[in-house]
Amino acid sequence: MSAALHRLVYYSRNHVGRSDADLDREISDILAKSQENNRRDGITGALLFNTGCFAQVLEGPLSAVEAAFERIQQDERHGDVSLLALDRIEARSFPNWAMGFVGASERDAGRYGAIGASSGFDPAHLTGDEVHGLLRDLAIEEENAA
Repeated sequence: MSAALHRLVYYSRNHVGRSDADLDREISDILAKSQENNRRDGITGALLFNTGCFAQVLEGPLSAVEAAFERIQQDERHGDVSLLALDRIEARSFPNWAMGFVGASERDAGRYGAIGASSGFDPAHLTGDEVHGLLRDLAIEEENAA
């Protein structure tokens, strides 16, 4: 019997360097390490990033999701890490994504960056379900565009 699945949704403040080179390097590092760890631990999910914050969904066995969240809380690139939701789920929303980066293309980065700038996107004002829905919808758009 497989372990029960859980979904964890959080946001954090971006403490990554502010130059474009720093941002590109750090985000690439975060994604590479996350994908490696998540494949090993049976976690799927998606990450949305802008210059102000990270918003992320992690899905998998409870112990693995909690361990990943603990690593994130200890990572100095994240500040004010806030748990929005931790729930048992029946199925994954990101079954094919060890860690997908929503907005990875130049076109989408501009589009999603504009969402943040124009709307004042701040996940502190969203529920876990709203962040999950946003990331799921954006991930579906990116998969369909690929």
